[in-house]
Amino acid sequence: MLEQIKNEFKNASDLLMDTLDNGYLRMELAYFPSLCDERIKDGLLVPFSYRFDPDEFRRMLHSNPKYQKQDKSEEWANLLLKGNVLLEIDGQCYSFKSDRTFVTEVGTTQVEASLQGPQSAFTEDINLNISLVRIRYNKSILTVKPFDKGSFSHTSIQVLYDSELVNENVLKMLFKQMENVNIDLLQASGQLVKELTDRSHRLFPTLLQTERPDRVAVMLRRGKIVILMNGSRFAIVLPVRLFDFMHAMDDDYESYWISRFLIIMRYMAVSLTVILPAVYIAIVSYNPEIFRVQLAFTIDGSRAGVPYPSFVEVFIMLFMIEALIEASIRLPRFVGSTATTVGGLILGQAAQQAGLVSSIMIIVTSVVAISNFVVPNPNFSQSVRLMKYPFVIIAMIYGISGVAVMFFAMIVYLCSLRSFGEPYLALFTPKNQMNSGHGKD
Repeated sequence: MLEQIKNEFKNASDLLMDTLDNGYLRMELAYFPSLCDERIKDGLLVPFSYRFDPDEFRRMLHSNPKYQKQDKSEEWANLLLKGNVLLEIDGQCYSFKSDRTFVTEVGTTQVEASLQGPQSAFTEDINLNISLVRIRYNKSILTVKPFDKGSFSHTSIQVLYDSELVNENVLKMLFKQMENVNIDLLQASGQLVKELTDRSHRLFPTLLQTERPDRVAVMLRRGKIVILMNGSRFAIVLPVRLFDFMHAMDDDYESYWISRFLIIMRYMAVSLTVILPAVYIAIVSYNPEIFRVQLAFTIDGSRAGVPYPSFVEVFIMLFMIEALIEASIRLPRFVGSTATTVGGLILGQAAQQAGLVSSIMIIVTSVVAISNFVVPNPNFSQSVRLMKYPFVIIAMIYGISGVAVMFFAMIVYLCSLRSFGEPYLALFTPKNQMNSGHGKD
């Protein structure tokens, strides 16, 4: 065994290989100390050194589930790199699971905050993540199917679903696409999302990523499939609808009327984010008759000192907002929020006083930025941020009629989208379909 491992890892100076002899048994040993924890001492070295009865040690090898026979020599290298210890006794090779666990505590939510719901979040340890799901979805029908993807990383992936509620067609489609995943280094759930998405040029996400175990439990109850990946604190949920991206977990914990008010406010905010800059251009440049005379004169007076058309003004302010959002993400956390807030206030006020933009445009930009932050899901929020630019371009050319046609075209596009065969814009699914395992949602 040691000779074959030496040939496989010729330049691995951190690989420990040794031969131990306690007077009764001779054991060949190989492992990476940096990938293994202290379990190797209590689970292997101490029993081998102090249990001088060979039969007792052999019984331990066969009865302890941490020891597994490994007859396929081509898998030895992968086992060592996964944190296992390889040992050979009496011509038989065994593996001892002793991989180092870096995360031992449950994390807290950082992306999907909740006021009244649980504050626990997924971690980068897949075993801890599975336990978080099983605590909340404590049923024997919860099925876990393992995968191993990444020709270099060999990243562990677990697919979770309710065997009674899952849509079998969606499940078969997922397994087929999982077999076709071809990635060298799989390090984040976003890479897997790109591989599982039918077309790379989709404007809206068709798979949902979440860091909340309670959201995963709710999705499993609706018959959806969840993918957990080792090294990533985000779970992937499929199939999903547009309305799943607009749903926050606080909607399940608040009273009925408060949650409905918040949901309506989110949809209004998304509409403002997408069409408000385009409507501003269309009305100011093409259709001022839509406003009352007093309001039209007020807007025209605020733009009296602006030396260029309204669409240039809009592009300047939108670029400033996008740059501030990107800066808030890339800057260190302890200075990011302060720097972007101060920068936004100074830039906006200075641009208005210099006559580069109108005061009405400052209001429009603020409404667009605030409305975009109302979206609960960050991936869908980025899609909404992108969608306002086609509307602006159409408004530059065709005015308010172009905005109306573009809005209709966006609805048609959303209706054409599918998430693993399921309609993206479906309002509801009949309960009898959900209970029969077809078209769950």
